[in-house]
Amino acid sequence: MPSNQGYQSPDERQLLLRFWKNARGFWAGKSAAWAWLLTVLLIATVLLQLLTQYSLNFWNRDFFNAVERKDGKELLTQALRFMPLVAASLSLAVFSVWGRMTLQRKWRAWLSTELYRYWLERDRFVRLNAVAGDYQAPEYRIAEDGRLATDLPVDLILGLISSLLTAATFTGILWVVGGNLAIEAAGVSLTIPGYLVVAVVAYSLIVAAMTMLIGRRLTEVLEENKRAEAQLRAIGTHLRESGENRLPEANGEDGIRATGAALKAVIASWLAYCWQLMRLTVVSHTNSLLTPVIGLLLCTPKYVAGTMLLGEVVQAAAAFVAVQSACNWFTDNYPKLAEWAASANRVASLLLALDKVDRCPADDRAAGSRN
Repeated sequence: MPSNQGYQSPDERQLLLRFWKNARGFWAGKSAAWAWLLTVLLIATVLLQLLTQYSLNFWNRDFFNAVERKDGKELLTQALRFMPLVAASLSLAVFSVWGRMTLQRKWRAWLSTELYRYWLERDRFVRLNAVAGDYQAPEYRIAEDGRLATDLPVDLILGLISSLLTAATFTGILWVVGGNLAIEAAGVSLTIPGYLVVAVVAYSLIVAAMTMLIGRRLTEVLEENKRAEAQLRAIGTHLRESGENRLPEANGEDGIRATGAALKAVIASWLAYCWQLMRLTVVSHTNSLLTPVIGLLLCTPKYVAGTMLLGEVVQAAAAFVAVQSACNWFTDNYPKLAEWAASANRVASLLLALDKVDRCPADDRAAGSRN
């Protein structure tokens, strides 16, 4: 393999553009019909799930208002109304799993086929050794990083669409149900319009900022972890092949030293990853505990003053959680985003190295193979 001295690693933007240049081909050509059908069905499912969630939010209001009035007849009506909403929510959740995993499976099969073809055609897998670049353990990149690079975007994009629609829908509920908040202090009267909306946006921005600050190195840590794992597998494969072929250079003691060093690097990278996740868990878990309580506390003054019914308190608190969860999409999915970026970068690095193979003059390749 040639020396990588003088090799300049492409920036992340270049890597992601190269990955998508190849990966988006799934929505074109022979695979386009299935790809677009599944995409449309999944988006429709997201819309129907939002409609169900919206209906359940109003069911909460009506049910708890009936509880406050001790209206037995209305409670029975609401109980009967609850059953079809549960059935619809369950059916949509199951269908969403099928559609999402089907899209992931077909996209992975298509991308893996393309990567293997590009790697193996015209003996690129042999000629690859003559160019400088980040392409070590290409079989691992195609099999494992290719899987993550197609699985995670489907989850992330559907989640993002759902979060944007949820935020837009339930922000309206918060604005109407919460209304304005009048504050009087030191002889000064202040009215905050849509105070629940203001509160949830401010709170979400604080949580997102903390997540970015704490997890800023996560993508780098994950890339190093994947590189170390791939190196350990590559060493193991080389040792097995050396033993099977009884090559003269095969040496058990050398193998022990090589695997020991590679394993030490893997464990070190996992420790760094563990520390990153621990820090992020502090933010995410604290947020999940505080959000419902904050929503209820913000509604309490109006309930005590008699300007908000119990059902409206429950409805507003549930809407607060829904909007905050939607605004919290980035925070909740930051580890997944980092893992996808790391995998996509590794696939793109291989593609860029393979691109170089075709541009490398024949005499340069021959000189590289002799070295």
